[in-house]
Order: sequence, then structure tokens, then C-alpha cells
Amino acid sequence: MTKKELILSNIIHGEQQPPSSQSYFDSVNPSTGSVFAKIPASNKDDVDAAVYSAVEGASSWGKLTSAVRADYLRQIHDHILLHGQELAKLETVDNGWVIRETEYGLIPSLASIWLDAINAAISGTKGETINAGEDIVAYTIREPYGVVAAIIPWNAPLFTFTIKAAYALAAGNSIVVKPSELAAVSSLRYGELINEILPPGVLNVISGDGKDVGAHLVSHPLVDKISLTGSGATASAIARSTADSPKSMILELGGKSPHIIFDDAAIQQAAFGLTLNGIFTGNAGQLCVGGSRIYVQRGIYDEVIAAVRQIVSAEIPLGDTENPLSAMGPIANAAHYNKVRSYIELAKEEGAKVLIGGHSGGEVVHPDNPKLAHGYWLEPTLLEVTSNKLRICQEEVFGPVATIQVFDTEEEVLALANDTEFGLGAGLWTNDLHRANRLIRQIKSGSVWVNDFRRVGPELPFGGFKKSGFGTDSVAEFTRNKTVYVKINQ
Repeated sequence: MTKKELILSNIIHGEQQPPSSQSYFDSVNPSTGSVFAKIPASNKDDVDAAVYSAVEGASSWGKLTSAVRADYLRQIHDHILLHGQELAKLETVDNGWVIRETEYGLIPSLASIWLDAINAAISGTKGETINAGEDIVAYTIREPYGVVAAIIPWNAPLFTFTIKAAYALAAGNSIVVKPSELAAVSSLRYGELINEILPPGVLNVISGDGKDVGAHLVSHPLVDKISLTGSGATASAIARSTADSPKSMILELGGKSPHIIFDDAAIQQAAFGLTLNGIFTGNAGQLCVGGSRIYVQRGIYDEVIAAVRQIVSAEIPLGDTENPLSAMGPIANAAHYNKVRSYIELAKEEGAKVLIGGHSGGEVVHPDNPKLAHGYWLEPTLLEVTSNKLRICQEEVFGPVATIQVFDTEEEVLALANDTEFGLGAGLWTNDLHRANRLIRQIKSGSVWVNDFRRVGPELPFGGFKKSGFGTDSVAEFTRNKTVYVKINQ
């Protein structure tokens, strides 16, 4: 891509449109700390234009047959695969997620979602009939809402964009996607590519800050449905802004997921699940479901720590995010980088002990690579704690930082696992499936993995309990039932 191409525009009514203010935000590559693109700093006029476009798009898109919509989605699937390398690189440069995961993990995942949405466009929009009597025909129709507003976060823009857009479109809605101003480049380009397939107005993408642009979008009287992936604070702000005119919402919020390792677990398997797949991930643990609380039964506590230490040392090299050998990237933006570091310092003040990592700064983490000196780098960090009441055990840190704590009994660790306001995911590591079955039913979490972690796919729903949100991005939730009774005159 040339520098000129990295001045991006909103996507409204199928066309690239610069912000009416002619103002732009800088997009920063978090691995280097340098500006690499400019994105629109839109205002309320741009929001209005996007919503009016979506209203027009919904009026025609919702009338298409399910089979026709499915064919459009099939074309999108094929088009995205053709541009997979470009999208993977943009995602990596935009938010620091290492290339080996965006190219070889993320892009196939996006493709699988579009494929599932193709099937859902037909099978998921069926109504039901009942026998209400000889002279009554009674049935339900699943109808689209109309215009969906999708608010997506900076940690996984393309995935959350896809999970919302694919099913909203399959259901017959149009959509306005508002990416975070901290990572909007890949989403704007994604919207441009998708609009090479779709009719104008069906999918719009608008970049701007959450306080003005996001608030105006979700409270817009012509928006019928809201889907948010983000923080509890953002969900509260949306609830306040729509209080006078309530809207149907899907909220996928934060997490503080526990890993529970019993003394009969396969230690090496568990250690890999805790690290590479749990919290020391390709995007530096910036996952709502990141396994940030580790509880280990006393008999294997030292062995687990030793195994984690060995994996961090040998299997998680930090480096240039565009190098396929790099396993973990930086924190995605400067503000969050400082927040995560402050949590580590607070934890130490409250009595936590640093067992692994803890160092930060590109010049410290990468002393031999001046290109990365100003990036937002933080080592994989493991903190030993003796109380679940520390703030770092209760609040979502959203980075490559985990706590580890010893336990003795099943009852004790169940109480610890449930002792947060969140309930998104949980990992159980044990060979005793009777025990696993008991705990699955008692853990207050939307997803529970046994001898595995963070396996997510379109075949099963993904959502939270408690303050981790409610609802899932699916055709079922992007449609509403209409009940019909028809009396047949004799």
C-alpha cells in the first residue's frame, strides 16, 4: 500500500466518503509507536448520512429472498479470501496482533463465519406454524429489525466486525459499523471490500470517537438494534443514551476468566492452555475471554509454575509483529499500555509477587532492535497472589498479565472462580470428568472449556453471564418474531 492509500475514508452508501469536518485521527503502529495512517474524525452529520443510507439499504435488502442474500454472502466470503493477506497485514499493523495469527488464524476464522451465515440466511429465518383449529391458520414470521448499529472494539476489529455484519446481513438487516478510533484502518478497508459486492447502503462504516459519533449513532431514532462488543462502561453509556427510547441490544462485554488446574491434570497441556492460548496470546492477552486468573491445586503448584516459565522462555518470542516467528505482540495503544503497567505496579503495592516478566518499554524488551524502541511492549507477566480480593484479581486488566493462586479443595476453588462480577469464560483442567461435570454446572460463566481453552466457532453460541453481557450475534437475535392468525371464512 502507498502512503496515499493509507488516508482512509468512511464507507457510506457504497462509496468512500471523507469526513465532512475534513479532520482526521492518526493511527499508530503499536509495535513501533509511529503513525502509519489517518482515519476520519467524523461528526454527527456523517452519522446521519450513514444511518439514512442504511435505512435506504434496509428497505431493499430486507425484501430479498433468503437465497439471494445467501448468494451475496457467498461472494463476500470468496472476496475476503482473495484479500486475506492484505487484511491480515492491516490488522497486524493497526493493533499489534502478530501476523502468524492474523494471516493463518484470523482470516480462516472470518471465512468460516461468512460460510455459517450463508446457511443461517436460509435455515435461521424460518418461522413456525401451529394447529390453531380448522378455520385458523397460525404462524410466525422472523423479520429483520431494519438498521443495526454495530460498535466494535480495538482489540479484534475484523473478527467482531464479521460476527456482527455477517449475521445481521443474513437476517435481512442493513448495518452501520462504528470501529474504535484507536484501530479503524482494517475495518474501513474491510467495509470497502465488502461494498464491492453488496448493493449501496446495506453496509456502512464510519470512523469517529465514541463520545460523539458512537453516542449519536446508538441513540439515532432510525437505528432499530444495537450490537456492542466492548467494555461495561460503554454499555452503561449506551443504556443511558437510549433510556428515553429503548432499543433491543446485544452486549458482549468484559471478562475475568479463571483457569482451574487440579492435581490430576496433564501439566504440560494445561501450561500451554494457560499461556499461548490463555493470556500470553498473539495480541498480548487483549481478549475479553483471556484467562487472567489461574488457580492451581497445591500438590502441583510448583510444577505448573515451572512449566509456565519454560513455555514463556522458549515458546513466546516477542518481536516484529510482521515476522511469522513472533508469538506475541505489543499492547494496542498508548493509553491502554499505561493502564496495564499501572495495574502491575498496583498489584505489587497490594502484595503480589512477580514470578515472570513485569518489564515494559520497547527499549527494555527489545534492546537490540531500535525500530521497536518506542513501541508499547510488555513482557508476559505472572503475579503470585494470596488473596482474590486484590484489584488485579477483580478488575479486567486486558493485557498479558495473569495472577496465580494455590487452592486445596474443590469447594474452595469454586468460590474463588465465581468471586468476580464477570462471567464470560472458564477453563477446567482435570482428568476426572465426574468432577468436571459437577463444576461445569456450578461455574457462573457463559462458556466452560475442559482440558482446552478459548475454542470459539460459529457452530456454538458465545456470550456471557453477569456483567460480561447478554445475547449473542446470531440470526436469531438479529430477527424478531411476528405472530400471525388468519381466520378462514366458511
